[in-house]
Amino acid sequence: MNSSRTNSVRSLVFLLAAGLAVAACPIDAQADAGFKTWISKFYATAAQSGISRSTYDKAFAGVSEPDPEVLEKATYQPEFKSKIWDYLDSRVNPYTVKIGREMAVKYRTTLSAVERQYGVDKNILLAIWSMESNYGAALENPERLHSVPQALATLAYADPRRAKYARTQLIAALKILQAGDVTPRHLTGSWAGAMGHTQFIPTSYLLYAVDADGNGRRDIWNSVPDALATSANLLAKNGWDTGKTWGYEAVLPAGAERYSGQTKTLSQWSSLGFTRPNGKGFARGGDRATLKLIAGADGPAFLMLANFSTIKRYNAADSYALAVGLLADEIAGYGGVQQSWPRPEGTLDIKEKFELQSRMKELGYYEGEVDGNFGSGSKAAISTIQQRLGMQANGEPSKRLLQALR
Repeated sequence: MNSSRTNSVRSLVFLLAAGLAVAACPIDAQADAGFKTWISKFYATAAQSGISRSTYDKAFAGVSEPDPEVLEKATYQPEFKSKIWDYLDSRVNPYTVKIGREMAVKYRTTLSAVERQYGVDKNILLAIWSMESNYGAALENPERLHSVPQALATLAYADPRRAKYARTQLIAALKILQAGDVTPRHLTGSWAGAMGHTQFIPTSYLLYAVDADGNGRRDIWNSVPDALATSANLLAKNGWDTGKTWGYEAVLPAGAERYSGQTKTLSQWSSLGFTRPNGKGFARGGDRATLKLIAGADGPAFLMLANFSTIKRYNAADSYALAVGLLADEIAGYGGVQQSWPRPEGTLDIKEKFELQSRMKELGYYEGEVDGNFGSGSKAAISTIQQRLGMQANGEPSKRLLQALR
């Protein structure tokens, strides 16, 4: 087998392996050489979009291999894989509500100005900020951030499903760098190239980024006003309906699951027997709303208005848009979902998750944040307690464990 054919076969094997998410395996020297060649050849494409050689070289200075964490993270997107109640528990809970209200006070002037200019509910902006970067906390750990040029080049080179997306975003990222809004060292983001406090992909940044603090640069990495205004600008330009909500929780009449996915006016839904959990009717009866049964007929029902679809311009998952809407309502003090999710028997709801973490902390088993998220620290504490109680030490929270601690 000649050298060129050998290289082709090796490249094909690497691409297939990346598509199957074996990013945990070391990337060999041949793959590194292939990546360097890809970066070298891609400049011709970048140059056609007006990217200078100087900008390109600065973007890839010191980059010699794909980012393996990017390929690993590309295989897991919780909004499409988690059960809706688990997804919401980790994002809409007493901790995120508390911090959201604190940020509402801290940035009151900024939020009010942005709301007046763009017509977007300030609580929706706070909820998006929470969802995207935990109110900026995710940006405080540089080790968890990725070089945007390297991350996008990795996807373009080694992830066939995302290659077209990555090439487009890489060109946009290089334009941002060339415009001088950010230095190469600070052009950081997620594995997919989402950047800053409110996690904008490069093409969306070019369309919607705003210099709200008036310093001459659009800086969503360090300027909270720029980041919040940029999010508001995106929602406003994609049809945000000022003064209206995103949707309503509804009580599903018997047999009404057959209407799932249908759109009617709120008055029509009322005539079919739909009500709100508190027994009240629906405001603005002429507004059109779509019935969503996100957890099936056994879970809460929702009548989604146009703003729900607008939120999905940020992230296309129903679970994401629902989390934003619910968190915004709770930050504003309207309360959360009143009906129960169809959780498996023996599992905890969000209040019980907080209680379990609090009790473990009081007993000295857990030192982390009481936030309802059961990561490695919580699970290690649970395993220790389970062992001491003679239970199966699987590290999983349960009603049985909580009752034992009570």
